[in-house]
Amino acid sequence: MTHPPNGSAAPPTMPSVPPQTRGGPSPAPPTNAPAPPTAPAPPRRTAWAEGVDRLKAAAITEPGRLRIIGAVLALLVVAFGATTAWQMTDRSSAADDVLHSSQPLSADAADIYRSLADANTAASSGFLAGGQEPAAVRDRYEKDIRRAADKLVRAAASTDPDTPSARTIARLNTLLPQYKGLIERARANNRQGFPLGGAYLRYANQKMQTEMLPAAEDLYTKENQRLRDDYDAATPYPWIAIALGVVALGALGWAQRRNYRRTNRVFNQGLLGATAATTVVLLWLVVGHTVARSGLDSSYDHGVRSLNVLHDASIASLKARGNENLTLVSRGAETVSVQGETKDKYDVDFQKQMDLLGGRLKEAASLADDASGRTPVGTANSGMKEWLKRHEDARAQDDSGNYQGALDKIIGSKQEKPTGECFDQVDQSLDKALAHEQEQFDTYAGDGRDAMTGLVVGSAVLAVLAAAAAVLGIGRRLSEYR
Repeated sequence: MTHPPNGSAAPPTMPSVPPQTRGGPSPAPPTNAPAPPTAPAPPRRTAWAEGVDRLKAAAITEPGRLRIIGAVLALLVVAFGATTAWQMTDRSSAADDVLHSSQPLSADAADIYRSLADANTAASSGFLAGGQEPAAVRDRYEKDIRRAADKLVRAAASTDPDTPSARTIARLNTLLPQYKGLIERARANNRQGFPLGGAYLRYANQKMQTEMLPAAEDLYTKENQRLRDDYDAATPYPWIAIALGVVALGALGWAQRRNYRRTNRVFNQGLLGATAATTVVLLWLVVGHTVARSGLDSSYDHGVRSLNVLHDASIASLKARGNENLTLVSRGAETVSVQGETKDKYDVDFQKQMDLLGGRLKEAASLADDASGRTPVGTANSGMKEWLKRHEDARAQDDSGNYQGALDKIIGSKQEKPTGECFDQVDQSLDKALAHEQEQFDTYAGDGRDAMTGLVVGSAVLAVLAAAAAVLGIGRRLSEYR
């Protein structure tokens, strides 16, 4: 064996070749082979979750806290202004309805009742006068019928269709021509001296007493309830707006105290302006609504209540006068049993209405709060008492068989001191009292509505200014971190 000579280099080694499989090179893997499994991607987060995380991250920094405080303050002030505008819009609208809609409609309904009752009274008075009724009595009847028709037209125009009030008005519009037709038949027969005229007059009175006046009273009741509903909508305090105003002021005070403790600065002009504007709105809201509520309550206590009582007194007076006339027209044709005693039906109704008149006059006197209201009520009360005395004389004449003497005591000349003079005194005095109480209502209700003037727009404008001032105040603090 030979060895390489000393100092010679070792022979070079050959690179190793990886073993080859038999049959040629390895085939490439198939292209459709499944990809190796990868780790699942994390679920995508919602915008809400990302927003919450950002808010949390911002809340731990002072600029972030300030932004949140500014947003909350602006939201509270705007909510306060919007709620104030919303609640006061409803109350202001209801107060306006009290003054210009529901109370006038209630008064119109009462006038319809009074006009119908007075027309019935005038018709019976004219009938008693004989074939040629006085022109003044005829004119009064025609005036009452026209007034009732006009008031029905106004009421229909101000009432929503398909309501109970609308149906009542339609019924009265149907009954009114029927009543007029019966009265004209009664007059025509009376002019010719036919006794049938008295029957037509009693039938017309029955239609008035059993159908028309109850329908008019129902309309009056419904309109009074509508008026009461408007009062209930106008007078409650806006507690939601007041509570939001207190919360907004509390939040503004807290924000300023926080600002003072962190910066040792007494005032922040923006927050101070927002506080001032919010305070103005809150005081305006409380004081303005308190004044409005006081005015509306006074209009009800010193206006509506008195008007209702006086309307009842006037209607009782008219009914009493009509029954007094019909006592002579019927001449005992219609009677009723009272505690086993037979009495004239119309005279019994007369006494009932006079008792009601006396009670209503007493109540009206207690409600009157000044001399202008008490004086006409006192005059009406004096006239009622004299009326009762003269009526007793007339009944005495009729019971003794002196029909002409009784007639003179009812519709005779002034020398005979008829009851018609007393009725006119009562009726005219009640008209004066009604005019005075209506004036008081208009004054008080107008003051109540005017106390809300400008509050809706003013509260909205001041709330926007307060919110802007709060944002500017917070923005000034944020500028110190830039």
